[in-house]
Amino acid sequence: MQGPTKESPRDRKNRKIKPTRGRGKVAYYLWSWFSYALTNSTVAVFWVLFRVLNRTTVIGRENVGEDRNTLLLSNHQSMIDSFLVGVCVFFPKSLIRPHLMPWNPAAEENFYGHPVLRWLSTHWRCIRVKEGRRDLHALHRMLELLPTGVMTFFPEGTRSRDGSVGSGKAGAGLVVLGTHPKVIPVAIEGMREVLPIGKTFPRFFKRIYVSYGPAIDYSDFLGKKRSRELAQGLVDRAMDTIRKQHEELVALRSATGDP
Repeated sequence: MQGPTKESPRDRKNRKIKPTRGRGKVAYYLWSWFSYALTNSTVAVFWVLFRVLNRTTVIGRENVGEDRNTLLLSNHQSMIDSFLVGVCVFFPKSLIRPHLMPWNPAAEENFYGHPVLRWLSTHWRCIRVKEGRRDLHALHRMLELLPTGVMTFFPEGTRSRDGSVGSGKAGAGLVVLGTHPKVIPVAIEGMREVLPIGKTFPRFFKRIYVSYGPAIDYSDFLGKKRSRELAQGLVDRAMDTIRKQHEELVALRSATGDP
């Protein structure tokens, strides 16, 4: 009599992903709808914050489009910059095109310290990044998710203390070299006044500026051996573009009499 055959790793994997039935399947869909409703409700609140309670000027929205595998590279001024970058270009279209809701690499020390904020981050499409930023698991997760939708990325890795655009880190370049996305440079100005570093609640009746530039051409970086140095060169090019856009926003802000 033949004994039971040993289960292979592939069989074990297929068994684990076998669709659930009954209450398990219902619970899965209910949870998915709950997550969708919570995420979009949050986005709607931030839309009111940026467009109603504060005055936001948006430039170059037409440069972004609605394609999957789109990476929005931006300078960084506040903890809620990722909402600003996504809301100003995709809401309310994201209500019927969920793939336009950007994924957001989020610092573990800022978004995963408090239990409530940690729970919310799971619905805000956050990708947990460990402190120190050399997080290979997070990098692999970004490479997996970016081709399926849109991602917001802050190459500086930290918020600017004085509002200037600093240098970027190679991680963003590694993501670009690994997925070949449409790369949109984004510059923001005024968010330090809305939510200064160290503050918990945003301020109202401020002036915010957001600029979306034309897609960056990085074709000369492709076809070469992938390395951290190559990725850093790509990021440096993107940051130069973002820096120029930011300088234009600062000039526009000054011209409108906004201190």
